[in-house]
Amino acid sequence: MKRLAVFLYAILAGVCIGLGGTVFLACENRVVGAFLFSVGLFTICTNGLNLYTGRVLYLFDNKPDYLLDLLVIWPGNLLGVWLTSLAVRMTRVAPAYVEKAQALAEAKLGDSLFSLFLLAVMCNLLIFIAVDGYKNNPHEVGKYLALILGVVVFILSGFEHSIADMFYFSMAGVIWQPQTLLAVLVITLGNSVGGLIFPLSRRVVQKAAQPNHPA
Repeated sequence: MKRLAVFLYAILAGVCIGLGGTVFLACENRVVGAFLFSVGLFTICTNGLNLYTGRVLYLFDNKPDYLLDLLVIWPGNLLGVWLTSLAVRMTRVAPAYVEKAQALAEAKLGDSLFSLFLLAVMCNLLIFIAVDGYKNNPHEVGKYLALILGVVVFILSGFEHSIADMFYFSMAGVIWQPQTLLAVLVITLGNSVGGLIFPLSRRVVQKAAQPNHPA
């Protein structure tokens, strides 16, 4: 039952990212689109939904079975964005959005896997700033600034977010192609590495700062 709840919340998180991706495709101005995309992460954080790129930040703060949660969350996110793209593709706005998604997909799939990996690492450095800032910032304004700025900066920088990319690939109609799935897996790996840099560094510093107690 617990895993089912994790999966359902992951689907909802995927839907939220799909909605953010839809409004990004709808905007002619990239800055406005990046700002409005943050509605996805805002909804996820305020409702406690399960987004892989956010949950992976806390891998080493939880028991080993947390890894199983992550392995459930990833396909749940994929299903959520795919369902959202399927719904959008059946509406009158589809032609314009599909065209934009296809241009994004072409650029991403034309990149090298190493470049995608590095861009994904840098993306989740910013996701850490957004999600952990929301979680730990004591000031209400600071919480939401962290969310918005983290999202806006990663989008305008051209960094790769695995779940957002799942949505764009789904809108472009190429999500199930082998090349696309390989790219998504590489981006997921990069997001995982990038998301753990700050948490692991913080743990090392905190451990080093602890006073030594002789046995």
